[in-house]
Amino acid sequence: MTMLWQTAQQAGKYWPRAIILVDMNAFFASVEQLDHPEWRGRALAVTNGKQGTCVITSSYEARAFGIKTGMRLDEAKRLCPDLIQVPAHPERYVQVSRAIMEALASLTPDMEIFSIDEAFLDVTRCQSLFGTPEAMGLMARELVFKASGLLCSVGVSGDKTTAKFAAKQRKPNGFTVIPPWQSKERLKHVLVTELCGIKSGIGGFLARHGVLTCGDMEKVPISVLAKRFGNLGRRIWYMCQGADPDPVHTQVASPKSMGHGKVMPPGTRDMHVVETYLMHMCEKLASRLRHHHFHAQHFFAGLRSREFGWLGGVGQTLQPTNDGREIFQLGSFLLAQRWEGESVCQIQVTALDPGSGGLQLDFFTAPDIRRCQINDVVDDINDRFGEFTIGPAPLLFRSATPNVIAPAWKPDGHRQTI
Repeated sequence: MTMLWQTAQQAGKYWPRAIILVDMNAFFASVEQLDHPEWRGRALAVTNGKQGTCVITSSYEARAFGIKTGMRLDEAKRLCPDLIQVPAHPERYVQVSRAIMEALASLTPDMEIFSIDEAFLDVTRCQSLFGTPEAMGLMARELVFKASGLLCSVGVSGDKTTAKFAAKQRKPNGFTVIPPWQSKERLKHVLVTELCGIKSGIGGFLARHGVLTCGDMEKVPISVLAKRFGNLGRRIWYMCQGADPDPVHTQVASPKSMGHGKVMPPGTRDMHVVETYLMHMCEKLASRLRHHHFHAQHFFAGLRSREFGWLGGVGQTLQPTNDGREIFQLGSFLLAQRWEGESVCQIQVTALDPGSGGLQLDFFTAPDIRRCQINDVVDDINDRFGEFTIGPAPLLFRSATPNVIAPAWKPDGHRQTI
């Protein structure tokens, strides 16, 4: 790089790579306060349904009392007796998120929706159109507010990891710029575990090699991390030096698995309750497979016991399916092999090989055309009037708690389902 180009960079005229991270502030709680002006400025906790006992997220007013995500509701109310409990409204959060992401897409097509309330924008190619990365960061914040009426925090840098780190520095409603030529020095004294994706496991490995802060990474050859973690290790080595090579991923990857699970009443032993929850999860999974034109043949079904862990197993249907009745029959068989009435608290059903390719049907097994037609009609009705407007009769007694939004939620593709 010539000295002239470097000087032009530092003057803010051009960055060789420019990434913006938009991070909504206490998103679910902020949407609730937006919809209910009487709750603005008050301590509020969002829970999974009216009977929810765990805090999904909380407003900044509640966080000031020490209330955190994952905290039991009774503990949160001891910290803040005036805490307002609000049942989650996932469909509303999805609606607001979609409006935000559509607005951000007007700034650049190179966007990766990282979660329901976060997005990476690669604005490298937009500099000649909209100006400096700093200016586009401010534009992104304005687009979010116009689309939703909500505030967000924005980080601007030359790579994804540093941009995400920057966005965390001044919350709520923060705006932090770390030019790429300053990233390495800015991260030098930051603990490696503060970077996105480096949890205690990887952090412990790095600590054993003398790496506590990002600046320590220079002491360790990249080959040490590559040998232990493969390509992820190589990426971590660069991340800690402000040069994360990971691009903004604009496409939603094909799913490696697809599943649904639910927490059940503590100490559940009743077979009827278990079967109701199992049918609920199987029907949700089947509907989701059909929605994206997927089939699967290998499934996991299990119950979680606090004493014995997961009780269940993996099995396969006669042919690839997306029919809830067939998945339920297999799930019932798998649970019967391992569950003997132990106290359980959670259920999970997962399609392990979802795919949309051509199906190789068994020569002697004709597809059940009538079941396919019934499923199509049921899907049309539920898409129009709401999930489980029509469904198996036992699900009239299913859990009333709302769906949850997966961290990997995407507005398009298979992860849209909540």
